[in-house]
Amino acid sequence: MSTDLKKWLSDRKIEEVECIVPDMSGVARGKVLPTQKFLRGLEAKSLAIPEAIFSMTVTGGYPEETDAFLDPAEKDVVMVPDPETIRVVPWYEEPTAQIICDCYHFYGDEVSISPRHVLKRVLAAFEERGMKPIIAPELEFYLVAKNTDPDNPLEPPIGRSGRPERASNAFGIDAINEFDPLIEDLYDYCEAMDIDADTMSHESGPAQLEMNFNHGAPLELADQAFLFKRTLRETALKHGVYGTFMAKPMGNHPGSAMHIHQSVIDIKTGKNLFADDNGDNSQMFLNYVGGLQRYLPAAMPLLAPNMNSYRRLQPWSDAPINMHWSLDNRTVGLRQPNGPANARRIENRIPGADANPYLAIAASLACGLLGIIEEIDPTAQIEGSGYDRAHSLPRHIHEALAKFHRCKPLKDLLGEEFSAAVLAVKEAEWDAYQTVISAWEREHLLLNV
Repeated sequence: MSTDLKKWLSDRKIEEVECIVPDMSGVARGKVLPTQKFLRGLEAKSLAIPEAIFSMTVTGGYPEETDAFLDPAEKDVVMVPDPETIRVVPWYEEPTAQIICDCYHFYGDEVSISPRHVLKRVLAAFEERGMKPIIAPELEFYLVAKNTDPDNPLEPPIGRSGRPERASNAFGIDAINEFDPLIEDLYDYCEAMDIDADTMSHESGPAQLEMNFNHGAPLELADQAFLFKRTLRETALKHGVYGTFMAKPMGNHPGSAMHIHQSVIDIKTGKNLFADDNGDNSQMFLNYVGGLQRYLPAAMPLLAPNMNSYRRLQPWSDAPINMHWSLDNRTVGLRQPNGPANARRIENRIPGADANPYLAIAASLACGLLGIIEEIDPTAQIEGSGYDRAHSLPRHIHEALAKFHRCKPLKDLLGEEFSAAVLAVKEAEWDAYQTVISAWEREHLLLNV
């Protein structure tokens, strides 16, 4: 395969290669190498990087206690590029490629706390049972004016009309055309990078957009979502604005989600296992939904991984607050879209756009699989608004971590070392967050209490 890579790089006159791995937060880490040095490192299996990057917090720090999942010697691991993921990076002037890498210990085992490995581990559990998941993510994001002072609130950018959006304009055609040059470049970049971006629409927030991806294999779609986030940010910068996947970037506007449509097919026949021979919901589908209902609240550190994530999950805010399910109902956590039997699927509406795509997809699939294994029956579908029911999802990261810590079946499926790493990294992030005093506290507490 290194010969094929060498030819691919030569044909495109690539001068540099970015070897990238997604960390716990979904940040692209790695190294940039001249092409010839990359090829020599590939042959010698010497593309090394510290294993500790997988325990890095979103603030750039590290947990204090890591013995449960890291070698105390802080050793290197080997980056092994996945040839299927190599792509041209279209926004650089000099010909540059990027390739996603898996990481292995020098004695041969894959790094268990790598997010990409965790997703592959869950997919292997499906494969052992003769099943293959199919997914389709939908990623919401905001375009915002450049903001160099984090103490200042974010503001909508100015579009072609010369005015910023101030009101809701869901599915507005003229509203999305405000940023047509940026969107055209975004689609061009996606095409150049083989990112199967499908439909874009305007969401409820000012300059809030959504990109839908065509359905396919989970690992491939996780790779695409991971690369799309980077692509959107780079495209926005080219046009003088920021692109953000924060779950709740503006206090008075809806947050951004990563909805995950999912179904399961038979590996041998390709049949959708979520519909029976009569076209009705199969028992496997019902058990899958039951698993989502039981285990997704415990998986929240992977679906809503940041303190800001829980600001999105509020009533009447285009985001769910509980685990009810319903047919074609966008107020619940689990929506069953209308459609034919061969497209039977469930949409998990809980993950935020800030989630690591590998981990959000892995967690969602793992919860559904546990439902199949344990034959969990779901509650009855509801009618009406899910906002009329109780708020049953965790309200902050500490509550979510407590649920995750107590959920042995989910931790066993995701991996013991990885689960320990999640708890340590998120606790460290919580500790860092607690040192920051907000403007709200200064405004209302400084002279009043």
